[in-house]
Order: sequence, then structure tokens, then C-alpha cells
Amino acid sequence: MDAILLQILNGLDKGSAYALIALGLTLIFGTLGVVNFAHGALFMLGAFCAVTLNNILSLSFTTIDPDRTDFLGNPLKVETPYVESWFGPEIGMAIIQWSVPLSILFAIPVMVMVGLIMERGLIKHFYRRPHADQILVTFGLAIVLQEIIKYFFGANPIPTPAPPAFAGSFDFGASLGLEPGQIIYPYWRLVYFSFAAVIIAAVFCFLRYTTFGMVVRAGMADRETVGFLGININKRFTIMFAIAAIVAGLAGVMYAPINSPNYHMGMDFLVLSFVVVVVGGMGSLAGAVLAGFLLGILESFASMAQVVALLPGINQIIIYLVAIIVLLTRPRGLMGRKGVMED
Repeated sequence: MDAILLQILNGLDKGSAYALIALGLTLIFGTLGVVNFAHGALFMLGAFCAVTLNNILSLSFTTIDPDRTDFLGNPLKVETPYVESWFGPEIGMAIIQWSVPLSILFAIPVMVMVGLIMERGLIKHFYRRPHADQILVTFGLAIVLQEIIKYFFGANPIPTPAPPAFAGSFDFGASLGLEPGQIIYPYWRLVYFSFAAVIIAAVFCFLRYTTFGMVVRAGMADRETVGFLGININKRFTIMFAIAAIVAGLAGVMYAPINSPNYHMGMDFLVLSFVVVVVGGMGSLAGAVLAGFLLGILESFASMAQVVALLPGINQIIIYLVAIIVLLTRPRGLMGRKGVMED
């Protein structure tokens, strides 16, 4: 039971990232009909927003402390972050330590700007082009963004710590009445799962209960009819592209303490997220979320030592095996609309 609960938690953790990226992919495909292979790069940019803000908040100036000396007896040079000089040592240090959550406020306008530039500057020219063209141009864009990040931040992962309040682990076993110390799980991974749940719920509520969202859903079903009503549906779809960029960016921001940001992390998640979208059903938001969590849990169980010992390498291919089975038996995916991917 302990092992099962731990694998479920691990699966929810992985599934949260898969679901958030797949949700943004599905928003773009469902509204614009574009297969966006640069979406993983947006996830990467979000993670590096956290790195950038942490670097900015850590900027410091050098002062001489005459009361302290180094091992040679010279006055000691002290590096003092600017935020500590502005807000005081306690508040300044707290701001630096909480840079990842604060990066959410930094990442939102950045991702809006990146999303709008991508959509207006490049992707809008490929709306009516074949999906193969869309894949090629967005994949090329992803490589360009990846190389830009590599140039400015280097090729090595950059550790981005979580706030000290969430640095420890939670004893799930004790809270569930089981033996203490058997199910220990990091606090920040629980925070990430909760954050993902909030973002997913917010997107669904926005689409279902706001006038803007209702018009977008109508446009996804029949763009021409909505256009005949005098509604500028293309403008709303552009905004949805920016929202999808925000979702991917925020997923990357909060994932930074879990997996140290590096220039190829977007590609690592992109392929798996596309598999998630296909399994869930192309254009189905609910299917993308459901498939994300299901495949995350399945991958977690396939990574257990007992399973790997019995079937070596199964943890590396399990998601693709599931995708093959789903495509052979139900080409439209678990929750895809009838006729999609079936002709």
C-alpha cells in the first residue's frame, strides 16, 4: 500500500506537468488549428523567467566591513543584495528566497508578449497551411529559442531553490494513519500539483462561465458562423494563444525547483505532451488533462524497481505503447470528437 500511494503521488506530480503543457497545446490546436511544436519552448521560457528574476533579485554591491577581516588581516569585502539594502536584511532575504512564486507575476506579462509576437509575427501566416508546414516552422522556432537560452544562460542546469518554507518533506503515512516515515513526499511537489489543479480549473471556468470563453468555444465549433454574427473571432483566438502561452510559462516557473532549468527541458516535455494530446483526443481539453494525469501515473508505476526488473526499459516506452494501442483501437483518442483522426 505504501508503494502504491507513493507511485500515485509521483504520477500526479508528472501528470501535472504533462496536463498543463497538453492543455495549452490543445487550446492552440482547438482554436487556431495549429500544431505548435514550439509550445515546449514556452514551458522552458517560463522556467527561465524564474531563473532571471532570481538573478535580478540577487544582484548585489560590494562594501567594506572594517570590523571584519579576511585570513590576511585585510578588511573584509561584503556582497550585499540591493533588495536587502532597500527593504532591510529580513525582508530582502525573504524576497530572494521567495523568488520562484514571485516569478509568476514576472512571467505573466513576459509570456503574453512572447505569445503575441509568436502568433502575430509568424504562426498566423500558417493557419491555412498543411500541418506538416506548421510542425516544421514551429519546430524551427523552438530550436531558435532553445539556442538563445543556451547562449545567455549556458548549457548546464541552473538550480532554482524553492522557498525554505517548502524545502522539506511531508509525512503522508503519518497523516493517513499508516506507519510514520514510510511515505515521505517533498512539499514543493505537492504545491506544484495544487497549483496545476488551480490553473486547470481556472482555464475550464474561464471557457465555460465567461462570455469571452463561450464565444471562443462557439468559434472552435464553427468559426464561420460566429464571424457572420459580427464577432472578431480571430482577435479572440489570438488572445487564447497568449493564454496558452501563460499556462505553459507558469507550468515552467513552478517546475523550476523540481527540475533545474536547462535549455533542452522544453523538448524533453514536448514529445510526451503531444503523445498526451493524441491519447486524450485532438482538440479535447478534458481529454488532454485526463490523459496527462493517467499517463503520468502509468509512467510512475512502470518506473518501479520491481517492474523494471521484470521488463527492462518499460518505463521509457510505456507512454508510447499506450499511444499505439489507443490509436489502433480508438483513433480519435479517449475523449476526442467522432470523426477526428478517423477519416
